[in-house]
Amino acid sequence: MSLLEHIRQSLKGSLNQTQRDKIVRFQALHCRRIQHFTYGLFMGSNLKALATVYGTDKWGRHWYAKHYETHFAPLRRQQLNVLEIGVGGYEDPGSGGASLRMWRTYFPKGQIYGIDIHDKSAHDDRRIKTFRGSQVDEHFLEEVLKTIGRVDIIIDDGSHQNEHVLTTFNFLFPRLSENGIYVIEDTQTSYWRGYGGSSDELNRLDTTMGFLKHLIDGLNYAEVEKENYIPTYLDRHIVGMHFYHNMVLIRKGMNNEHGDHIGREVKSAVVNIEM
Repeated sequence: MSLLEHIRQSLKGSLNQTQRDKIVRFQALHCRRIQHFTYGLFMGSNLKALATVYGTDKWGRHWYAKHYETHFAPLRRQQLNVLEIGVGGYEDPGSGGASLRMWRTYFPKGQIYGIDIHDKSAHDDRRIKTFRGSQVDEHFLEEVLKTIGRVDIIIDDGSHQNEHVLTTFNFLFPRLSENGIYVIEDTQTSYWRGYGGSSDELNRLDTTMGFLKHLIDGLNYAEVEKENYIPTYLDRHIVGMHFYHNMVLIRKGMNNEHGDHIGREVKSAVVNIEM
């Protein structure tokens, strides 16, 4: 029996329910902090291992952790603000939070924030803060951003409804920090009717994958042979897109490289030679 448990049992008859609940919460918090220190010490840079010990489905059920390692490893010791949409655990206020704790250990200097439609404040801790609200409530999202300030990484692991994913992306991506990273998980719902997707019309712009595939051409907007073409915000601020099984990572930056017209120049040269 731990010391905290011994104290709790000893005082059980002299405490009211509120006081007993406070001791239970303190005990859980104490254990989580010891766990965080131990995991960080022995496996802090191994995201697959962290996903396993914390119990998040980003490794095992899904295979996202290896892709996150590829892109996040160079950023691991930077002072980042990470926002994850979807804390997990559904209505149970004490369930979920595994990914938030995983990110806190993986980013030792990072501030980790979570959004969920249910109250998940039980998971708030040092370098972890949660907000309750909908991912499609723009007023709520604006207030969250005011509290956080700069956001460097956004991970959408929320409702997975196609409409929600796109609404959230269109609102938050312009507010992501320069050179930030935006990740959308579980893009398989693009093909599921129950989530607003389609397995027949794969390029529908109201599905997550259809919309994201549409953005790829924007990477090369400088090459478009279309008179008076005006690049969109996303054309000008997406510099890379990485597609994996059920996961897409979008890199933000200034897409301002000059167009490469060498193909047309070579064609002209060949025509002149033939003449």
